[in-house]
Amino acid sequence: MHPETGRREGGLGQGGGGPGGPEHNSSVSPPVEWTLVVPLKPLSAAKSRLAEAVGPVRPGLALAFAQDTVAAALACEVVRNVTVVTDDPLAGSVLAALGARVEADSPAAGLNAALRHGAEAVLRRHPAAAVAALNADLPALRPAELAAVLRAAARRPGRSFLADAAGIGTTLLAATAGTALAPAFGGPSRARHRASGAHEIVLPDVDSVRRDVDTGEDLAAALLLGVGPHTRVLLRPALRAAPRDGATGPGPAGCPAAGAPAPGGGAR
Repeated sequence: MHPETGRREGGLGQGGGGPGGPEHNSSVSPPVEWTLVVPLKPLSAAKSRLAEAVGPVRPGLALAFAQDTVAAALACEVVRNVTVVTDDPLAGSVLAALGARVEADSPAAGLNAALRHGAEAVLRRHPAAAVAALNADLPALRPAELAAVLRAAARRPGRSFLADAAGIGTTLLAATAGTALAPAFGGPSRARHRASGAHEIVLPDVDSVRRDVDTGEDLAAALLLGVGPHTRVLLRPALRAAPRDGATGPGPAGCPAAGAPAPGGGAR
């Protein structure tokens, strides 16, 4: 078993992946396992653009987003572990309880500095690690969709990235072993990452990895995908108060009504 994830190591299938088994092939490389770096602002300052849409629950919602993001990432079969970079004591404690490693944001110099710091901390512990930066505001994240993106990144040595749902920003930036992460997040980061030489990952059916949440409209879109349990519980009172005339009208602040359909039933 892996000491940090509890996953069984070495098997390549049932009853035949070990040495001497019918499927054993010493020339086959093991799948790449990734360490993710997830940055999170102090909750008092996080998700400020959501304030008008969600009101006083904004700091709690930022934490719920991060909880659902980290929990889904840790459940992804190609993720070895997750490092969260934050100076928020509550967030650090809660996310560590989920199984993340927490690093203080000692540079305190913005998003990209935090990501570089987190990646450097990972590489000090595991010099040959494959490292990926992942946004903390992906409350609808599906482990299987994240695995598809990371497998695509592993197939191409160097740096790869995934654009956000708007096609302007970035939700994931990956660097295979021996490659510097060199993050350029913020604003139109899709163009910056592409200009820096990073390969853009283009895949169907990975909407949950692209659906970051900055506005009420983004939150409504994430709810339609089906958000994770922490976000769902926090929003339940608002959703219960939403209009139920036909179950598809908008709820408070542009969120779907409580009975609005969620593609895939919201399964995670």
